[in-house]
Amino acid sequence: MKIEVVKAIQQQKSVLCNLMELYQYDLSEIEAKDVDDCGLFGYRYLDYYWTESERHPFLVKVDEKLAGFVLVNQHTYLHQNNNAMSIAEFFILRKYRSQGIGEQVAIQIFDQFPGNWEVRQTALNLGAQAFWSKVISQYTNETFDEVLLNDDRWHGQIKTFNNSNKLLT
Repeated sequence: MKIEVVKAIQQQKSVLCNLMELYQYDLSEIEAKDVDDCGLFGYRYLDYYWTESERHPFLVKVDEKLAGFVLVNQHTYLHQNNNAMSIAEFFILRKYRSQGIGEQVAIQIFDQFPGNWEVRQTALNLGAQAFWSKVISQYTNETFDEVLLNDDRWHGQIKTFNNSNKLLT
């Protein structure tokens, strides 16, 4: 199985937008978000991934087929002055889940950006909490911190780690 994480170019924005609708549909069970009058969830930050240098859109492919996406940015809650990376959104199509693909994708993303990381999971998204606990624990050899934030900015877990040393060895 060939797993690729490729930077999405602006001409692929509509592809990412379509995948984003599937992602938000999956999350609608947890977040109780409604669609708009056109039947779409929408994602107000998507355009910024092609206009702001601290945002990075990626498409995931498995054996040349679209399998998901990852949005990475520097909008963090615990690190100041944009000195950390963050997984803003992470989505693998249901067909490709529970096969180790998500873990491989996460590792490829982490390895592209050495330094401090924050990975957030909402309080109600137990699946995401389990996934990220497993992936980050294995990736960092259990050298990460976890904070439970419950304020007007975020409600849930934030896992933090630094992968600079890991990439130097």
